[in-house]
Amino acid sequence: MTRATKIVATLGPASSDPQVLENLLRAGVDVVRLNFSHGKAQDHIDRATLVRETAARVGKPVALMADLQGPKIRVGKFVDGKVMLVGGQPFVLDAQRTEPGDLGAVGLDYKELPRDVKPGDKLLLNDGLIVLVVEAVRGEQVHTVVKVGGELSNNKGINKAGGGLTAPALTAKDMEDIKTAMAFQCEYLAVSFPKSATDMEMARQLANVAGEAYRHKPALIAKIERSEAIPQLENILKASDGIMVARGDLAVEVGNAAVPALQKRMIRMAREMDKVVITATQMMESMILAPVPTRAEVSDVANAVLDGTDAVMLSAETAAGKYPVETVEQMHLIALEAERAEDVQLDSDFVNKQFGRIDQSIAMGALFTAHHLGCKAIIALTESGSTALWMSRHNIKVPIYALTTKAQSERKMALYRNVRPILMPSFSDRDQALQAAEKLLCERGVLMPGDTYAITCGEPMGYPGGTNMLKVCRVG
Repeated sequence: MTRATKIVATLGPASSDPQVLENLLRAGVDVVRLNFSHGKAQDHIDRATLVRETAARVGKPVALMADLQGPKIRVGKFVDGKVMLVGGQPFVLDAQRTEPGDLGAVGLDYKELPRDVKPGDKLLLNDGLIVLVVEAVRGEQVHTVVKVGGELSNNKGINKAGGGLTAPALTAKDMEDIKTAMAFQCEYLAVSFPKSATDMEMARQLANVAGEAYRHKPALIAKIERSEAIPQLENILKASDGIMVARGDLAVEVGNAAVPALQKRMIRMAREMDKVVITATQMMESMILAPVPTRAEVSDVANAVLDGTDAVMLSAETAAGKYPVETVEQMHLIALEAERAEDVQLDSDFVNKQFGRIDQSIAMGALFTAHHLGCKAIIALTESGSTALWMSRHNIKVPIYALTTKAQSERKMALYRNVRPILMPSFSDRDQALQAAEKLLCERGVLMPGDTYAITCGEPMGYPGGTNMLKVCRVG
């Protein structure tokens, strides 16, 4: 059984060795994330080249996702690198402080904090492990009392309970990083901390301008990690190509208990709006140090798969962990098992559904026919990948093979759930293209004599958005 759910792995010190990267791709990685919070521009360009070369050697399409850092809402550095805060003690966050911090106060990367908070606000530091309550704001100083203490070290992040920090989603660094990401033509650009559709529209405009020289337009992923993004979710989705359920910062802002239901809602909404969705943060966290996951982590990954996520993501597990390849292998097995239990409800999916486009109607017709006829495969001849994306929004046990003449589309579709993208030669004649598609899948062992399959294409050939034909065939 081939896995439908895709795996995103973050590249870092633990996975940048060419052999380790090759092992990761062979173990099941479909998308490689480059984290722009770390490293210089040339580091990312070199790693992108390494991924492309390794994917070519392994012989599989792999998408690149450039993940922008976003605003740095962090404390500064300490004299000794860290302090131990104790409950009840006063602590000052000082936007003007330039010298290293101590037990009484620390500087801020984010200079606007005094304008964003008021007495009574809760500030959550280091992913919520430390809680400060604002007592007063005096000029550039935020005076707080420690409610929950602990060790606070250099450059730890700051969140405000309930949200409300005004930092823009795109910083000057992000704008430069977009140019770097376009230089290696990433398939996906992930935008950190968007609060509205406007943030995503600005990112798209910047990416399209930076990519113009390469005739490249990336797909945009909105990372949902601010509480302000939740009421704006539908508008953000409309302005994006997909979302990431970024459970770390989101949990700090809205509370841990609210995240599972939000995750389900986000995945459902993304699928209904024909967008892709990635579930991320701490999925296999214990495997940074341990060779096997916890039972809770197994359930977490399985539930995301059963919710219908396109992909599950690994961060530090593959970037800095001791067992990067083993983590991917475990995630692969968990996803496979969860998919065996999936419920197919195509008939109810299509009740009261209307399609305004011919190509979308053809895609849905292929799903319905293949499901009820028991086809071995669905083949979509697609230029842009849209037909395959629409098909992938519905659970079906029949694998979708997306055949395209464009390497860019092939890599982009590596993220789509239950889609196996394959590069094929270009044909101007429809019948030749259909014959070549069948031959290609027979050579790969997907189709055998006597198997039935559904195939979609557009006529005339080679025009994006032109899918207008569905044919059911039997291999002779």
